[in-house]
Amino acid sequence: MTTLSEFKVLLAQPVVAEATLTALRADTRIGAQRLLAQYERHQAAAAASALALQYRSRYERELWPRYPHIAGIDEVGRGPLAGPVVTAAVILPHDFALPVNDSKQLTAHARTLLFPQIVSQAVAVSLGVADAQMIDRENIYHATELAMATAVQHLRVRPDYLLVDAMTVPVPLPQRKLIKGDANSLSIAAASIVAKVVRDRLMVMYDQIYPGYDLCDNMGYGTARHLAGLDALGITPIHRLSFSPVREAATRAGQH
Repeated sequence: MTTLSEFKVLLAQPVVAEATLTALRADTRIGAQRLLAQYERHQAAAAASALALQYRSRYERELWPRYPHIAGIDEVGRGPLAGPVVTAAVILPHDFALPVNDSKQLTAHARTLLFPQIVSQAVAVSLGVADAQMIDRENIYHATELAMATAVQHLRVRPDYLLVDAMTVPVPLPQRKLIKGDANSLSIAAASIVAKVVRDRLMVMYDQIYPGYDLCDNMGYGTARHLAGLDALGITPIHRLSFSPVREAATRAGQH
């Protein structure tokens, strides 16, 4: 009879023989049935991951024959009261297979693991940043567009086509605006992860420079602790005066 250790070795092969699975199914030992259940769960997860990859790369696969270098564009940070909007442009290779998804659907740990893999495997990666002053001057929407344009223009490989999450980039390149693009496009999902990780690291740094607003936890969003910090300390150079809670706090503190 095949030992459980031998079964483990057989199940670890790149291709598992049907005879091995048949033998496992017929094996009444509890350990054998556990090995079979574990193998089947792994196979089901791998199949689901492959299906999700196919789904999220459908726009890229449709466009790649005509446009080999497709850049996914996304932004992070339009809603916070403090800190910049960070945009990312990412051109992926056609064989890219990492399980990327909308950055908001991933844990911070998962994003941290994926970030260096995306950067190392991508054909090109670039960032664009709109700081608080630019946001106040241009308005949040236009500042985000300009930051996206910067990210595209700084790519070391010129893209042939852009896939953009719900916005239009002011550059003379063919592009498609996708609603919920970070959940529907592999390239946009990769860009969302890059932008999110970079912006979160910036906000952790800003928390050291401007303590008292809990920026390392709220990432600049208007949480109760952030608003309490505004009441107690007033505003900082990274706060957006064009956002009403900031403007009101500045008025109360005599800073505006």
